[in-house]
Amino acid sequence: MKFDAVFDYLIVGGGSAGCVLAYRLTEDGDNKVCLLEAGPRDAWWNWKIHMPAALMYNLMDDKYNWYYHTEPQPYMNDRVMYWPRGRVLGGSSSLNAMVYIRGHALDYDRWAFKEGCAGWSYQEILPYFKRAEHREVGGDDYHGDQGPLWVHTGNQPNPLFEAFVEAAQQAGYAYTEDMNGYRQEGFGKMDMTTHNGRRWSASTAFLRPAEKRRNLRVETRALALRVIVENGRAIGIEFAQQGRILRYRAEREVILSGGAINSPQLLMLSGIGPADHLKEIGVPVVHHLPGVGQNLQEHLEMYIQQQCTKPITLYTYTKPHRMALSGVQWFLSRKGVCTSSHLEAGGFIRSAAGIEHPNLQFHFLPSTVNDHGRKNGTSHAYQVHIGNMRQEARGWIKLKTASPKDHPRIQPFYLAAEADRREFRDAVKLTREIFAQKAFDPYRGPEIQPGVKVQSDAEIDAFIRERGDSAYHPSCSCKMGVDEMAVVDPQARVRGLQGLRVVDASIMPSIVSGNLNAPTIMMAEKCSDMILGKPALPKSNAPVFVHPNWQTQQR
Repeated sequence: MKFDAVFDYLIVGGGSAGCVLAYRLTEDGDNKVCLLEAGPRDAWWNWKIHMPAALMYNLMDDKYNWYYHTEPQPYMNDRVMYWPRGRVLGGSSSLNAMVYIRGHALDYDRWAFKEGCAGWSYQEILPYFKRAEHREVGGDDYHGDQGPLWVHTGNQPNPLFEAFVEAAQQAGYAYTEDMNGYRQEGFGKMDMTTHNGRRWSASTAFLRPAEKRRNLRVETRALALRVIVENGRAIGIEFAQQGRILRYRAEREVILSGGAINSPQLLMLSGIGPADHLKEIGVPVVHHLPGVGQNLQEHLEMYIQQQCTKPITLYTYTKPHRMALSGVQWFLSRKGVCTSSHLEAGGFIRSAAGIEHPNLQFHFLPSTVNDHGRKNGTSHAYQVHIGNMRQEARGWIKLKTASPKDHPRIQPFYLAAEADRREFRDAVKLTREIFAQKAFDPYRGPEIQPGVKVQSDAEIDAFIRERGDSAYHPSCSCKMGVDEMAVVDPQARVRGLQGLRVVDASIMPSIVSGNLNAPTIMMAEKCSDMILGKPALPKSNAPVFVHPNWQTQQR
């Protein structure tokens, strides 16, 4: 077979994981690496990507966005859910809300000790979080201050942030100084991947410095068609670019980093996956691997919205002249309201006694978001995004056709499990309790949604079915492990094939309790050492808070 170029490593996908791998695999200057990205560059002049407050713009169209939709959801009134995913250098880190949350330590201990992923315990992965990070307020046992990924702690001067955190304490919850440190459980300020007023995506943090090296080539608008497998070994990638079909060879490894939708799709298009499904679609079976596309997990969330009696919300900036003035301020000085996504306060709680670590997450916003930002609010208001962190339901990704240009079928089966529905009922009640505290007395207007008429469990269930939405956290569809449904082993190597790995959120064996961008970057950091044959970083011995009375107390 003729190849158009030869490299040591081929990375498919220029998102969070792919950018980290490109940075780490080219560090020594010896390895020739090529990164293939289906979307365009995240050009420096594209303010809709780099201005933090503009994040909703790129959710409204498919310019930098795969613009996926799910199958009808049988437990959510057959709604078809919108799933935006990044199709640009930086991937979803160029579109997301920039929240930097790592998940709970016990999530990673679950991976290592219960789900067959040796080497992935919290003590073993914390050093990789630290290696990636450059936290503005400084490093400590939990944080790095020398890495490429700048992390900024929220400091916008809106009194509603303080009111939210104070109200949570009045309701009996703890204050936490650092949700990514010793104590996740509680309420406080949140960290964001911004720096000097700009989004600090994985592309900005990792890929731009790596592109200065002569041993990295980055190809954009390159749609991967299949992994080329020969005698049980992945030897290259076939892709389409500018009307041509090209083949690049990998002398060492092909690494898929397309994310929880694209990576299983590409494996199946390459004949790697459940044999019966591939035959049904008409894809020749290269390697039967039943777990590909299975075990899909995602965070569902809902918005609890309250009118605000004072004109201090972001609704002020929906007026054209205020929007223009704040935009000009950002362009000239990188200061002001446009430097933040405004999800600067939040928290984690347990919804009931008997749950060892938090299963509900709050993001507080001094504004309202409707239909993924495609509909503006009509008044001053604030909201929390709240969702359960460890859903019981499991979904799947399947091919719709054998064409790489057709989106796959996505079925998360939201709310299929009664336990998930119960946690959302609890979430509504617990949020209302926080919003009813004294700290909100100066600001509290009528509840917008669910609305005061929604009180019974049946009414709350109906509200969630109708208004619940994606938190943009797909994962686990090429899970890591040692059982027969595992797609990759604990070194991220595709089981049963040589020269092929998957490194992205799809290999999580189970979803973590928080946003997924920081964990995905950590996973790529750790996997880069595995790929290069380097020893793992020394374990951490930093302690972690678990509520001493979790078995008998909810807070």
